Amino acid sequence: MKAWRAVLLLLAPACAAAGAPTPAQVRAAWQPSEARLLDRHGEAIDAVRVDMQARRGNWVALADISPALGVAVMQAEDQRFMEHGGVDLRAAGQAAWDNLFRQRPRGASTITMQLAGLLDARLRASSGGRNWLQKFDQALAAREIEAGWSKQQILEAYFNMVGFRGELQGVAAASRALFNKAPSGLDGTDAVILAALLRAPSATPKIVARRACQLAAELQLPGGCAAVEWRAAVALARPAPPNRPGAPPALRRLLGTAGAGVRTTLDARVQRAALEALRRHVRELSDRNVGDGAVVVIDNASGELLAYVANTGNGEVDGVAAPRQAGSTLKPFLYQLALERRLLTAASLLDDSPVGIASGGGAYVPQNYDRSFKGYASVRTSLASSLNVPAVRTLVLTGVERFHARLQALGLSTLTEDADFYGPSLALGSAEVTLLELANAYRTLANGGRHGTVTLLPRRQAPLAALLDPAASFVVGDILADRGARSPTFGLRSDLATAYWSAVKTGTSKDMRDNWCIGYSDRYTVGVWVGNFNGQPMWDVSGVSGAAPVWRDVMDYLHRDRPGRQGAAPAGLVRKAVAYAPAHEPAREEWFLRGTETALVEAVPAARRSASIVYPVDGSIVAVDPDIPDRVERMLFQAQGAQEHRWRLDGRDEGPASGVFAWRPVAGEHRLELVDAAGKAVSTSRFEVRGN
Repeated sequence: MKAWRAVLLLLAPACAAAGAPTPAQVRAAWQPSEARLLDRHGEAIDAVRVDMQARRGNWVALADISPALGVAVMQAEDQRFMEHGGVDLRAAGQAAWDNLFRQRPRGASTITMQLAGLLDARLRASSGGRNWLQKFDQALAAREIEAGWSKQQILEAYFNMVGFRGELQGVAAASRALFNKAPSGLDGTDAVILAALLRAPSATPKIVARRACQLAAELQLPGGCAAVEWRAAVALARPAPPNRPGAPPALRRLLGTAGAGVRTTLDARVQRAALEALRRHVRELSDRNVGDGAVVVIDNASGELLAYVANTGNGEVDGVAAPRQAGSTLKPFLYQLALERRLLTAASLLDDSPVGIASGGGAYVPQNYDRSFKGYASVRTSLASSLNVPAVRTLVLTGVERFHARLQALGLSTLTEDADFYGPSLALGSAEVTLLELANAYRTLANGGRHGTVTLLPRRQAPLAALLDPAASFVVGDILADRGARSPTFGLRSDLATAYWSAVKTGTSKDMRDNWCIGYSDRYTVGVWVGNFNGQPMWDVSGVSGAAPVWRDVMDYLHRDRPGRQGAAPAGLVRKAVAYAPAHEPAREEWFLRGTETALVEAVPAARRSASIVYPVDGSIVAVDPDIPDRVERMLFQAQGAQEHRWRLDGRDEGPASGVFAWRPVAGEHRLELVDAAGKAVSTSRFEVRGN
């Protein structure tokens, strides 16, 4: 039996290489254990471990592998590799003799035979070794490979596919993990250590060092055995690289199969600039309990994501996709809706004074960020300075349901509750949104009201759908770019005031848990969120001090070569001088939707306003605070247009209503009336006080 198989082995070249894969096929089938995320230019941005069975790097061409490795491996494994045709008969005979008469058997597998086992799982040795049939088939496969491959191609495939130690498969993974070198940088000492590992990858460091020393002596390497032992000890003690997830989940889903290099729309330079800016400013705010953040950059025209910074690199949470409370960042869409429906103009005056609005079983009483009130303020000032009370009054004009529907149409998918759930607080951003969807909504404003989706994968430019009125969108952008209108709250000099045209809005959620800065130029939309993923509040951090510096740095980087420019006004807009009486604001040039323009905006004098109760709102339920002593706790009654009116509570006269009346609360149900000089009730509020 052995004799005829030996004859067949000698005749194997006649069998041709029909069953052997080609070098090109082997290389094409190779998959690294890490999937790489590539930017638009092919530069690797991040990598994610997707195969936990083995650690493999990218395929390495033989020209990029140090020649020292080839010399060491051929000396250790196959000294006549360049001479034989796949099977070394001399080595096979010597191995047979040694196996018969020596206690320690040796093998005779050539490099080509080992490669055959790497290419075909059926030819790989089991825990008990290969049987004679497997060895015969392995030899046949080696002859087939030699018939169709060059020696250089065989060595290249072998170095890329052979296992060195543990999970390290191939020279790319082994050289990086053991020596922190590229394969081209391996020296003679590194090479003999790797060659020593081939015979017994799991051998102890001492055994590996002894075999490497013997091989170094055979090759007459300088340095002696001490240098080899020291290098082997360091290399084999080096911890394996961590299996860090790298890219955030949204990017990880793009990576597909193991080792796929997925080309995205990201720009590695913009990604690095955004990450660096975020890390720097979060670090600067660490003493204010700021630990996390996220940044997204969108190309306005194409919707392509140029940067997707999910966090500062200290965790797996994706801050770009995580829902957070929106704060004041929804106000531009509210005012855009009011302008579009011609309920207001940019010059319209809004009453920035205390107001209570019935909401559910109580009253919603909004406050401004600085706890003060401006009296009358124009829509331009109210939006740019982010005044809260005018925004709530505007929501009353537009209707909560209509505004809620508009936000959903803009792609804010996290608004899953109905409009009544949010109530008037929706004007001030009580709803949760994601940074990505919010930034894309701002991109709609940047594109003149035309809405589209964003993408991380290259695509044909998707058409934009008309969603918002372009004229109203232009006016909102003009307001968000107006540093003068912004100055009452933010001052003339801040990170919001760029040296080029840009429109920007900040936002801070309740208890300072979320901090936003979203803005756009003619080419880019940049969104930034900072806060803490664990929900802890920041300490005295507003949008202009938290997220705005990051936004400014990223915007400046994007416009380092060309400043942003305001686009041309769309049809349907009129630029007209407007004055105020009384002069609540200085006269100025203002944009109006055609048909809404006016030369004079006059505030209704207090005497001409209808008298009504502002607080408490009818149907309110208030609770006594047990931490406030009874002798000092008071409930403040407020009215408007009530110069000649008086308060009447539960049928008792409580004095004039021209000012705020401080009433000591008493548990129970109450009826508050605003009565005129004739004693007639012109406004009524029923409310309940609960508590001791």
